[in-house]
Amino acid sequence: MISFVCPRCKSALKEISEEELRCLQDELTFHQVDGIWRFLLPERNEYYARFIQDYETVRRSEGRGSADELYYRTLPYHSSNDWQIRATSFNSILKHVIIPIKKKSLQILDLGAGNCWLSNQLASRGHDLTAVDLTINDFDGLGCHRFYESIFASAQAEFDYLPFPDKSVDLVLFNASFHYSVSYEKTLAETQRVLGDKGKVVILDSPVYNNASSGRSMVREREGQFTKQYGFASDSLPSENYLTYQRMDELAAKLGITWHHISPFYGIRWALRPWLARVRSKREPAEFGLWVGSI
Repeated sequence: MISFVCPRCKSALKEISEEELRCLQDELTFHQVDGIWRFLLPERNEYYARFIQDYETVRRSEGRGSADELYYRTLPYHSSNDWQIRATSFNSILKHVIIPIKKKSLQILDLGAGNCWLSNQLASRGHDLTAVDLTINDFDGLGCHRFYESIFASAQAEFDYLPFPDKSVDLVLFNASFHYSVSYEKTLAETQRVLGDKGKVVILDSPVYNNASSGRSMVREREGQFTKQYGFASDSLPSENYLTYQRMDELAAKLGITWHHISPFYGIRWALRPWLARVRSKREPAEFGLWVGSI
């Protein structure tokens, strides 16, 4: 199991008990509550409070979660369209990333883990997982770890202040979550810090557009829809919200990352979406898929 460091100064933590760690340098104490390590810095709890509240409101309204633990254990192999996309992406990760590494057990961070389905799937295959998210609820957040039989760590933390040592992990997976970053450069720089030699970062299932104008239109449409349905625009954080091929090229040049883009086949209806959008004079639909970065 991976060790933890102070998310602020990155110094080693003193073990006070099995559920309490302390940073002597910054005089900060971190606790494990209900099986989840709480590594949000004190000033960041308030910063993220509105975002977490809005996010959970939307997810509940969408009917996320289940009272049946078997629902969680079988994810991502579920009949809904969203989960079919996740399942196809997961199969691509196994084929194009996990298996080619040819290492029996990888140290993996699942960033934006949500209900921990990805951590469960990979931990059950013998890998050492840490699920990381801001949400800790037990219907769609890290609290769902209790539904699984596989063993993995859970940590509430933010992408830009990860509580892990330098060069300590083999693989970082942004699980449909990278687009929530406020600064892609800062987030990837922190990823580079924790990745070991020959480590890889994978961005999966974040929306990608050829034209930034399409991404901006998507954001406006979503904010309008949320305002009408929920009474808020869900814009409490200035997230970047989407990717473009140009933006990914910029990140590669700035940070020295080599990207390999993988486009899984999500089905004929999905493949026809760009053509239908052009016929109907609509904005281009988002693409998904995997960005595999060698750092």
